[in-house]
Amino acid sequence: MKPTFQCNDLRAEHIGSEVIVAGWVQRRRDHGGLIFIDLRDSSGIVQIVFNPEINPDAHKIAHQVRNEYVLAVKGKVSRRPEGTENPNLPTGEIEIPADEIEILNTSETPPFVIDDSADEVAEEIRLKYRYLDIRRPRMQNNLRLRHKVYMATRKYLDEQGFIEVETPVLTKSTPEGARDFLVPSRLIPGTFFAMPQSPQLFKQLLMISGIGKYFQIVKCYRDEDLRADRQLEFTQIDIEMSFIDEEDIFKLTEGLMHSIFKNSLGIDIPIPFPRMTYEESMRRYGCDKPDVRFGMELIDVSDIVKDSDFKVFVSTVAGGGQVKGIVAPGLAKASRKEIDDLTDYVKTFGAKGLVSMKVLDDDIESPVKKFFSQAHIQKLIERTSAKVGDLMLFVADKPDVVAESLNRLRLKLGNELGLMDDKRFEFLWIIDFPLFHYNEEEKRLDSEHHPFTGVHPEDMHLLDTDPLKVRSRSYDLVLNGNEIASGSIRIHNMELQEKIFNILQLTPKDIEDRFGFFLEALKFGAPPHGGIAPGLDRLVAIMVGSKSIRDVIAFPKTQSGTCLVTGAPSAVSDKQLKELYIKTTVGE
Repeated sequence: MKPTFQCNDLRAEHIGSEVIVAGWVQRRRDHGGLIFIDLRDSSGIVQIVFNPEINPDAHKIAHQVRNEYVLAVKGKVSRRPEGTENPNLPTGEIEIPADEIEILNTSETPPFVIDDSADEVAEEIRLKYRYLDIRRPRMQNNLRLRHKVYMATRKYLDEQGFIEVETPVLTKSTPEGARDFLVPSRLIPGTFFAMPQSPQLFKQLLMISGIGKYFQIVKCYRDEDLRADRQLEFTQIDIEMSFIDEEDIFKLTEGLMHSIFKNSLGIDIPIPFPRMTYEESMRRYGCDKPDVRFGMELIDVSDIVKDSDFKVFVSTVAGGGQVKGIVAPGLAKASRKEIDDLTDYVKTFGAKGLVSMKVLDDDIESPVKKFFSQAHIQKLIERTSAKVGDLMLFVADKPDVVAESLNRLRLKLGNELGLMDDKRFEFLWIIDFPLFHYNEEEKRLDSEHHPFTGVHPEDMHLLDTDPLKVRSRSYDLVLNGNEIASGSIRIHNMELQEKIFNILQLTPKDIEDRFGFFLEALKFGAPPHGGIAPGLDRLVAIMVGSKSIRDVIAFPKTQSGTCLVTGAPSAVSDKQLKELYIKTTVGE
């Protein structure tokens, strides 16, 4: 039998119509005579009824059925008896008394129930049986939403005059930051291709080629340690444009996000998005991807406490450090143990300790209260805008330690206090990033983003004298505290590109071996250009309210970089290795 309707499409208007539906058995209930089966396909669930008095043959077959059997059923749609309707199902008004049933396939008992209660099942089990996990409504909905994001992206960019161009997956190794995945060449022994960490150089070459508006929904590969928001292979919406500046990128990206949310979730997100400089973001939030759904900003009180009697604060400020704090609303009720736990938490990020002050009526309760005058206390309350019942928390240390520890503490408390609403979407542009940062380990400058990032016009003169003060023409798009897109206006002048390589202390041989082909292309009239690359996996995860991008990827890798479905990566035969002129040293 071939289905004439999807399960979830049937409604009261179909009553009396003969239909065929097919799917998996979600649940079978034997009521001592009548047998009820909830039949599930990719659209949803419909109830099937087997009555031995009406069709004993079908009823007999239904006795054999178990969960996840694959069935086809024919019958006339009927209204459910009064009082048995299910308001939680779109098909809850109707049922199908079965005239015919066909078992299309049997199934072993699955390792977990195929419904959303499986969220509580260990992720390793769900990933091993991912083909079963994807049958669940939540996973089906996640992948359908991902599909809508694809469609909305392609439609919007096509309407803006972009063309989708595929770039190579086997390319040259030009490692910057993360490790490349290398692929040995059989035809040229001893040489290797690399899987692209991004199509960066190819999309710049396309701008030199005269392709003025390029995009690609592209797979990228980075051999790096995994976290909830990282995968060895990931998908990004890659965009590049010629003859533009930052404002063009902002306007295009805001329009793209508006289109994605409107067409995928039915949400009108307000545009344009607010902007914040890197310096302001670090000062107010201690990070360059702040979650602005809630306050609890970092507040500098160094000038207030530098002349107190509390030696820790005084010596820190005198030594060039900072004293900053946050206010946790309503947490003056916190116990000593709870505050000790918060202290231990900030210590994991380098802080030496955490000073707490509970705000009472015109006073505070604190282990260090005796070191502060009433004037100091009043100034701290005024500076932080703390209210009665709030908890002031301070860290004194080097600026980078203060920023990291208080940023982490802010996010922890924001989550525990229920201040992060997953159904609220707050976008923010971060601009004016530094062009370089200092690599302590290698004692040299590194690119903050990548070495093809343009230099802020006002800071060009600082390249030779004070490069760490040079701002870049890069920008990040942040959503709910997650960087979901990064981009920049690129360098299109060969001399400036060579200068940046030299500042990064790349040798002439390094430059030629890794980027010689690109510098050659820059000689032939490269136009001003720039782009951006939203991370599709992370964006969709935020849209569905998931903490992990694995929930929106059909067959993701585990945190150890393995595929539990297939067992990849796996050993290969000696014959295959010999063909590639490779010998492994594992086990030697």
